Amino acid sequence: MTQTATVDRAAPTPLPRRPWNRHLVAIGVLAVVMAPVPLVLPPSQQAIAVRVLILALMSIGWNIMSGFGGMFSFGHASYFGLGAYTTAWLLVQHHVSPWIGMASGILVASLFAVVSGFLALRYRLKGAYFALATFAFAEMFRLLATNSDLVNRAAGYHVPLQVDESWWLLQFAPASPNYFWIALAFVVLALVISVAFLRSRTGQFTLAVRDDQDAAAALGIAVTRHKLTTMALSAGITSVAGGFYVQYYLFIDPDLAFGSAVSIQAILPAVIGGVGTIWGPLVGAVILGPLSDVTATLLRNPPEFLAFLAGRGGLDVMIYGLLLIVIILVLPQGIYSAIRERWFRL
Repeated sequence: MTQTATVDRAAPTPLPRRPWNRHLVAIGVLAVVMAPVPLVLPPSQQAIAVRVLILALMSIGWNIMSGFGGMFSFGHASYFGLGAYTTAWLLVQHHVSPWIGMASGILVASLFAVVSGFLALRYRLKGAYFALATFAFAEMFRLLATNSDLVNRAAGYHVPLQVDESWWLLQFAPASPNYFWIALAFVVLALVISVAFLRSRTGQFTLAVRDDQDAAAALGIAVTRHKLTTMALSAGITSVAGGFYVQYYLFIDPDLAFGSAVSIQAILPAVIGGVGTIWGPLVGAVILGPLSDVTATLLRNPPEFLAFLAGRGGLDVMIYGLLLIVIILVLPQGIYSAIRERWFRL
């Protein structure tokens, strides 16, 4: 026992660091390039762009836990919903600023991630059993919110509209570019946190645990501690997406917060873009985010050779499924991973 603890404290040589500075430069370039986007987009497309950023933020949070940490989660709606409901409850019931609400949501979601993660790891849940446990927690919160007077039952919360724009209350005119810039800032910060996490000793040890847990434990790495740290970080990022979602759409209810669709929306961008990569979730969100609007437009005004699609629903779900099948069969490592591999090969 003493020898193991000593190895963990004194381990001086983490895994070799990759050129993380290139990622930081790329993130800076992304922020500069994307900043003028809302100034040239019409309001309807601004809404799509904001939704893409919310999806990216959710998926970045999921990717930290399931991609880098190797703990597949099918219940990230728990963290998203806790962030959303914490922000909405503090604002509607106690008139607390959404900024404070989102900070509180980070604490609540991270604490829950640590507690639930400890229980799951304590009983040695792995693989499908761990994923089912995360799904069960999300369903538990959905049922609790639906039947609890504390959070207004199934009616959820409507965020009251303000007469004037307010940074403190995070409300602006519907076509204001501020929503896009705030969401972009959150995504940029989440990407920077991902890079900082991976280049840290904790991140390197987390990757080692993911790749071979038994070998990592034999080397003295505190497996449980690093897993719980990864889960807390993932939950905190995802909760911010939930808090911002409430402020942008001004409404939340149990299904929107804790429904299984939320967890799927967190998973799909990372799977499409590339699980376990820094840029995969963002690439996947850019592809999937506009998909529902594109299919809705196609159903309203299809070209002549697709006239049979007019008025039919569920096309976006079918395309989601088809795209996912194609990616898994043709590019199982994801779009970004395939592009990066091809680039290095050239």
